[in-house]
Amino acid sequence: MDLEDLRLTIYRSFHRAGAVPSHGELADRLGIEEAELRAGLDELAAARHVVLDGSGSIVMAHPFSSVPLGFSVMGTSTLWWGGCCWDSFALAHLLPEEPDVLVATRCPGCDRPGAWVVDRHEPPMDDVWLAHFLVPVAHIWDDVVHTCGNQRLFCSRACIDGWLAGHGHDEGYVMDLATLWHLASRWYEGRLERGYQRRDPATAAAYFREVGLVDPFWGTA
Repeated sequence: MDLEDLRLTIYRSFHRAGAVPSHGELADRLGIEEAELRAGLDELAAARHVVLDGSGSIVMAHPFSSVPLGFSVMGTSTLWWGGCCWDSFALAHLLPEEPDVLVATRCPGCDRPGAWVVDRHEPPMDDVWLAHFLVPVAHIWDDVVHTCGNQRLFCSRACIDGWLAGHGHDEGYVMDLATLWHLASRWYEGRLERGYQRRDPATAAAYFREVGLVDPFWGTA
């Protein structure tokens, strides 16, 4: 089996339908047995192209998610779960056929709803809401679902502080939505194309510096 065929089938399924097929459907599409499929998924997970749960099901293929983690992203006719605020903003840049997407969430601190039209041209005009990333970059993959579930948008600094105190967490990294938009804009470039290569630590660190993230929080894994 060609692992790149498997990776692209997963990503393009998320792209088109907002969901990934069952293992049986994936195996049928690729003309392979489920045992071979599961082995291929394990290889993709080891290379950090997909995230699997304990049963081997696909939970995430960044920036797509098969489970709700706090964000919905609506295109012209497709609804996606956004894995986190970073991934949700990234979908607008990854999907060229969409003129823009509507990213919606609720503030974890007070449950206030928020929604933004996100496109590829400029950040949404909002100087109130803030993104908070709890887990440093060097530890993102220790538990990537936990990490993504804690990259959230808050409606105020007070809500961030209250949420941190209520959950016993230290502050992570706080940024405005313009910075978040720039972070998301080119992070997943080429992910829907054959031959995509994930950034290595050096190129990731260079990218973070380019978009203005120079705090030690953004050291690489």
